[in-house]
Amino acid sequence: MTALLGLMLLCLLLATAVPRLLVRAGWAEREPVLALGLWQCLVVSVLLCCGLGLTLAACAALPAVRELLFSGAPDQVMQAYGFAGTEAWGAAAAVLLAYGALHTAFALAREVRLARASRSRRQAELALLAPELPPAADEYGGDRARTRERLVVLEDVQPEAWSLPGPTARLVVTTGALRRLSDRELAAVLDHERGHVRARHHWLLQSAEALAAGFPGVAVFGAFRDEVGRLVELAADDAASRRHGRLATALALVELNQGRGVFGDCRGQLAEVPRRVDRLLAGEPRLPVRHRLRLTAAGLTALGVPVLLVLAPGLHALL
Repeated sequence: MTALLGLMLLCLLLATAVPRLLVRAGWAEREPVLALGLWQCLVVSVLLCCGLGLTLAACAALPAVRELLFSGAPDQVMQAYGFAGTEAWGAAAAVLLAYGALHTAFALAREVRLARASRSRRQAELALLAPELPPAADEYGGDRARTRERLVVLEDVQPEAWSLPGPTARLVVTTGALRRLSDRELAAVLDHERGHVRARHHWLLQSAEALAAGFPGVAVFGAFRDEVGRLVELAADDAASRRHGRLATALALVELNQGRGVFGDCRGQLAEVPRRVDRLLAGEPRLPVRHRLRLTAAGLTALGVPVLLVLAPGLHALL
């Protein structure tokens, strides 16, 4: 059962040491999309270790499962995994890992259900509070944007803007935002929200929240939730600044948030607004292509190592 032990040790390493390295990585603000990809590779690799470990534990505990998975394989391949005499230990590991799998599935299903209910409730509220604008009213999205989303304007003195994802996405702005923002700043805000919708950031946020809520003591899932919440905003900032400029995007952030005290002492996501503004104004260049390729290779390696650990005993027996 060395393969199972190796998987569990790898899972422990990926769930403890690697998240600390990613959280401290200074390059993440220069490459938020790449950082999001690496975080996803890390979390998928942790889940893959648990899933493959569950399979090996089930093989050790249940001869029927073992025979099914190794049907057609030479006898030396099955013997290489050392399942003989490990039924009790394998059963305990299988029960523990199966509980984790079911807990993850229930947490994700609960988060998806709550998110859908919240979106439905907000869509119903929008339908009551704001009429649908005629197509000619959307001056900022162009013909292609109008086919994908609606622009909804709410009567409110507080400058606000957000997106409501769904089959027909809604970009919501308040009259306070329309009065305060210039045309270019408003266009930057709308493209920021479109960046969230196009990249399906709500799916990523829901998955991160489900894992963190389902396993509150697991550091990798808590860090994943916190970093995803920060990085999706940076990625959307970049999407807006590429089209409308860093200055317009930074000024829009200031105009929307200066009345909330975010440039003083505050906590949570609002505390990130001054850092986002500074980042946009600093305009640091992207990482060199070679550096990006190395980081991409590292993420793909994290996905491949658990599979190699599982296959290693069988491959060694065949060689």
